[in-house]
Amino acid sequence: MARTRENRFKKYDGGDPLAPPVDLAEALDAIGEDVMAGYSPERAMREFLRRGGRDQAGLDELARKVAERRRELLRENDLNGTLREVKELLDTAVLEERKQLARDAMMDDADRAFREMQLDNLSPSTAAAVSELKDYDWQSPEARAAYEEIKDLLGRELLDQRFKGMKDALENATDADRAAINEMLGDLNELLAKHAQGEDTPEDFAEFMDKHGDYFPENPQSIDELLDAMAQRAAAAQRMLNSMSAEQRRELMELSAQAFGSPELMDQLGQLDANLQALRPGEDWSGSEDFGQGQGQGTGVGLGDGTGVLQDLADLDALAEQLAQSYNGSRMDDVDLDKLARQLGDEAAVDAKTLQQLEKALRDSGTLKRGSDGQLKLSPKAMRQLGKALLRDVAQRMSGRQGQRDMNKAGAAGERSGGTREWQFGDTEPWDLPRTVLNGVTRQATERGGPLLAIGDVEVQETEARTQACVALLVDTSFSMAMDGRWVPMKRTALALHTLIKSRFRGDHLQLIGFGRHAEVMDIEQLTALDARWDKGTNLHHALLLANRHFRKHPNAQPVLLIVTDGEPTSHLEASGDVYFSYPPHPVTVAHAVRELDNSRRMGAQTTFFRLGEDPGLARFIEQMAQRVDGRMVSPELDDLGAAVVGSYLGSRDAGRPGGTTGGSSGLSAMRSAYGDVFGGFGGGRGYWVDE
Repeated sequence: MARTRENRFKKYDGGDPLAPPVDLAEALDAIGEDVMAGYSPERAMREFLRRGGRDQAGLDELARKVAERRRELLRENDLNGTLREVKELLDTAVLEERKQLARDAMMDDADRAFREMQLDNLSPSTAAAVSELKDYDWQSPEARAAYEEIKDLLGRELLDQRFKGMKDALENATDADRAAINEMLGDLNELLAKHAQGEDTPEDFAEFMDKHGDYFPENPQSIDELLDAMAQRAAAAQRMLNSMSAEQRRELMELSAQAFGSPELMDQLGQLDANLQALRPGEDWSGSEDFGQGQGQGTGVGLGDGTGVLQDLADLDALAEQLAQSYNGSRMDDVDLDKLARQLGDEAAVDAKTLQQLEKALRDSGTLKRGSDGQLKLSPKAMRQLGKALLRDVAQRMSGRQGQRDMNKAGAAGERSGGTREWQFGDTEPWDLPRTVLNGVTRQATERGGPLLAIGDVEVQETEARTQACVALLVDTSFSMAMDGRWVPMKRTALALHTLIKSRFRGDHLQLIGFGRHAEVMDIEQLTALDARWDKGTNLHHALLLANRHFRKHPNAQPVLLIVTDGEPTSHLEASGDVYFSYPPHPVTVAHAVRELDNSRRMGAQTTFFRLGEDPGLARFIEQMAQRVDGRMVSPELDDLGAAVVGSYLGSRDAGRPGGTTGGSSGLSAMRSAYGDVFGGFGGGRGYWVDE
């Protein structure tokens, strides 16, 4: 039996349906920058979501809009709208009655005088005046209609507080409509009482909704949904009362007795509020808001509309908490997109949804991983992506510098580099057949025809006649590096060099060594996540000991020693293993460092010092150290540190080749094929100078 194909659909959840998937590149760059500055990956991700991207609003911007909307609601509304409307109707009724008394020539003078006295002596309190007139025999039909409208308005407003839309639905209500309302309230209170005792059944709820469902536009599917919707609105109504002045509350309570001319209505509503508060005590029943009450600061709102404003304010408060993401276990999925769209519009909801997708992609794409300690960390995949981005930056900084001629070839014929590139006229490298055939098949599928192979399909294998290099990158991790803003550029440089060697020069051996008060070998994840250290000491001696040990492990490779520092050696390792510190530098400390540097030279290490800072004494010291071992000193700007170190590495490893130069042309061509044709060669140029 053939299986039928099943189509599944879901509600469209907003956004551009043709928009590409979220781009993680910008997020990864920002997160990596913060991680290298000392943030945890979790905090770095949170910071990016908070700030947003170049074309993407972040949580801070959405929270600002929520706060502005909240201030706007408080500024534009005050809570005496119902009282004001009642007073206007009362004034209309009294005025029309006075006109009628003046026009009615048939009325007994004593009766007219008594009625006028009643009107003249009405209480200045609107609520009291309405109560005093409840038994008044109105002579004017217009006055009687205005007074009856007061009772109708109060009833509709009180119901609108609990049941949204009642004010408009019950306009011009008949006695039958009011009787139906009373019956619904009675049935609802009976249902809630049974629910409180645990005696209700789903059938009870279904029967109630079949009979009274028109009063509930939210269309709740269970008694719990009904309770949630009603309790939220009732709590907002209570907060509205709490926000009124004592005089306003007193007047409103006195007027409520006149609603629909039915004391039973108030009894039913009081019982309903008590049931809701008992069943949903977790709602905010005691809060209040500071509106511009009765001072002309905003538009007066009625009881129902005011309750809606209080509900909006509660929604905005909930959104502010969700967008703050400050509670344990917070996730972007916590943000209520429907509520956000309702309060701020669809554009804000789309921004929040994009942030949700970004967070999910960062967690699910392998960019972040959870370590054995339960903390999020940058995954190896993320480190590679970040390293490639840093290399692209290095490429841009090195492009255009004068030095070596551009090379079309990946290198002289010899060992394969592992990369490929499009064939160009004059190339003699062997074809990469799998890539060439794949290019042809892909082109045919796209163009729907054409030759099996075209010139543009051909890719050749990159080859390189090269000598293995054994590289030691020594980076200063003393407190001055962090204090003077050199911490992140140092880490970026290490990651760029690590990425280049691991992706393009896999036969080379790189060791990263951090040296502060003492030195230690670090993997790239450890170095990039390293917090600033505030211990004093620059132990170049210990770092050189570790570098020389690394060189001895690879006797057939060309040693390359790269040292990034901003200070003279102020500590050394003694025979006992203890660290000796002295500032200014002690001659014994300097002697220990010089001795190990001489050992590096005897092993054939090509040494480059990268001096950070403008200290003339440091410059003289490092220059003397470099001259002692036939090395060189480079003084880069911080932004050019990565380009300086990578360029020096490429030049040093090419210098070890037979017939090689210090320009690094072979290595540059390999990088060009991987990171774009932006390397025009390397030499002393923009951003730093070289002292040979």
